Amino acid sequence: MEYMNFQEQIKQVKLAAPKMAANAEENRNKALLAVSEALLAHQDEIFAANKADMEQAEKDGVSGPVLKRLKFDETKLRDVTAGIKDLVNLSDPLFKTQFVKELDEGLTLEKVTCPIGVIGVIFEARPDALIQISALCIKSGNCVILKGGSEALKTNKTLFGIIYQAVLEAGLPEHCMMQLEARSEINELLECHESVDLLIPRGSNAFVQYIMNNTKIPVMGHADGICHIYVDKDADLDKAVPIIFDAKTQYVSACNTVETLLVHKDVVQDLMPRLKKALDEKPVEIRGTQEISDIIECEKATEEDDSTEYLDYILSVKTVSDVQEAIDHINYYGSHHTDCIVTENANTADAFMSLVDSAGVYQNCSTRFADGYRYGFGAEVGISTSKLHARGPVGLEGLVSYKYKLVGHGHIVDDYATGKKQFHFKEIKKGINYE
Repeated sequence: MEYMNFQEQIKQVKLAAPKMAANAEENRNKALLAVSEALLAHQDEIFAANKADMEQAEKDGVSGPVLKRLKFDETKLRDVTAGIKDLVNLSDPLFKTQFVKELDEGLTLEKVTCPIGVIGVIFEARPDALIQISALCIKSGNCVILKGGSEALKTNKTLFGIIYQAVLEAGLPEHCMMQLEARSEINELLECHESVDLLIPRGSNAFVQYIMNNTKIPVMGHADGICHIYVDKDADLDKAVPIIFDAKTQYVSACNTVETLLVHKDVVQDLMPRLKKALDEKPVEIRGTQEISDIIECEKATEEDDSTEYLDYILSVKTVSDVQEAIDHINYYGSHHTDCIVTENANTADAFMSLVDSAGVYQNCSTRFADGYRYGFGAEVGISTSKLHARGPVGLEGLVSYKYKLVGHGHIVDDYATGKKQFHFKEIKKGINYE
């Protein structure tokens, strides 16, 4: 095989994008099922590669949440293959007519969904993320360039080889997928603005900001996951305690884990002893303001805690006087990811959910629900806190764009500029909703 440098390889992916976009839903679903079968058939190979990565990570001193994300076992394989089959059953996001409008007699405009093209995703050391991202891009007709965390190098290489071979055998175009292995290739990728249509970085705030500041490629994603729960004076505390416990401890290293708890001053005396007893089971370190430390034994909180994403068994807690103070705190210190109010007061909940400027605003449920799979999107490529194009968990709908198709019969603009003809903008068909 003739050697191609990095730029030439990226160009091949770009050239494959129109072919990938033209694939019928039946072909894309066939490829997804082939991927699921191939992963199960090669599971021993995958687990062996992951074991090697885990052993190397432990030698390198990796522990805690990062090591937990890195592990890829039978449970995660079962979950990702089930997710792929769920994805197959979702409606096709492509070739959907959003509207048809007759601009003038014989001049018809149609707005139709289409793939974005080439998407580069740089993600953390989570092998299951590689599978989910690949599957979503296949279903949405996008070519994908994948760069996973170095700790999962062997696992990711094995997974990519299995997935890419499966999609080629299923009939998808060559070069529809590409994997980067060296960290140095990230900077080369950032310069490929003519070939890459979108970048989705997943990682630390500093890393995401670096990506945004060093490329001309559009970037979609979020830097931090500083999520809040506000316990209102009208909260049911029997609901509040398990909600907070789940949001903090169910998967502590996720971006939708709660990091800051705001408690109305009228319920703080009743809530905190009960909550501390529950959180001590893990245990979770509570960092509280003076009002909190007067009630329970805890570490002293600082203002830095208000803007910290711990990704660990740590929770900062402070009191507020009303819902508006909670809203102001969240909008100032939060990352616009996911924030929740616990209350039985519908008016207070409405105010919170209207005024909190976040991608996800919840009432009486854990912030851990902020996930593409749990939203029924068939997994996600990431969570966006941007307000343009896609916001929140980015599933299939967030991976498509649209094009305008205009069909005429010799129409020219000059006829309308000189008044010979006039537009009448007649709506023929309204948009079609899809899952």
